[in-house]
Amino acid sequence: MTTLPEHAVILERIERELMDGYDEELELEIEDRTHEDVLAEAGQDSGRGTKSERAAYFKELFRLQGELVKLQDWVAATKQKAVIIFEGRDAAGKGGVIKRITQRLNPRVARVVALPAPSDRERSQWYFQRYTAHLPAAGEMVLFDRSWYNRAGVERVMGFCTPDELEEFFRSVPEFERMLVRSGITLIKYWFSITDEEQEMRFLARIHDPLKQWKLSPMDLESRRRWEEYTAAKEAMLERTHIAEAPWWIVNAVDKKKARLNCIRHLLSLFPYQEVQRPEVHLPERQHHDGYGRKPLPAEMMVPELY
Repeated sequence: MTTLPEHAVILERIERELMDGYDEELELEIEDRTHEDVLAEAGQDSGRGTKSERAAYFKELFRLQGELVKLQDWVAATKQKAVIIFEGRDAAGKGGVIKRITQRLNPRVARVVALPAPSDRERSQWYFQRYTAHLPAAGEMVLFDRSWYNRAGVERVMGFCTPDELEEFFRSVPEFERMLVRSGITLIKYWFSITDEEQEMRFLARIHDPLKQWKLSPMDLESRRRWEEYTAAKEAMLERTHIAEAPWWIVNAVDKKKARLNCIRHLLSLFPYQEVQRPEVHLPERQHHDGYGRKPLPAEMMVPELY
């Protein structure tokens, strides 16, 4: 049983979570600024870590995202099909790494699938049916933020499936995934691993951060209470679904930034991608026509410029 951290420790953790969100904004601003500008701001004293550590993180993240763009172009050009599954406990950092992977990519090539709880109709279907509708066509990568492994995790722990349904899942999923691989899909499965203490700290940080409280659902809070049951479910899942055609890869996710870099670098290593040469692009001259005039817009249609 863990004890409640001291008040100062909680405040420090909340500050770290806030800084992580601030760093995310810096990552997004790279589209409007130079790498040097963002790296310089990342080097400012943040009250945690060292300037060089933050700058090194940004530098490597930008480099890896450049490689992800090359991977994207290769997937599209060679008509590859890829499914990447992200699983882990609540607050393990799955969404953060998915965001960094797709940040610079074309959403027509790299799609994120995060399905809600199944409807009554979907519950009556073949279990995998609602997931197969989201599988990639040629030239696409699909990233599942949780997947059909919900049955082995939350459904099992919370009693949303019967023991017979769970056993049928474990019998079916290896062959289902082998079938996907035989069809030409590259299937990659990541489990984000955090400690009991780290999840507790992240939940406390969310509770005390009004911008992140929405991330905590009643199901998340209940999962915290049932830590040991989720551990048993995870161990059974890894044991019964770790197959040669689609093995599980474990990401140490206690340090968010290191987890993102390690996962992205590993993901890139699983594809024999090469840089695709793009044709040189020339901006055409704008045509000008006699008699053309831009009509003024009514003032009442304009958004007030308060900033």
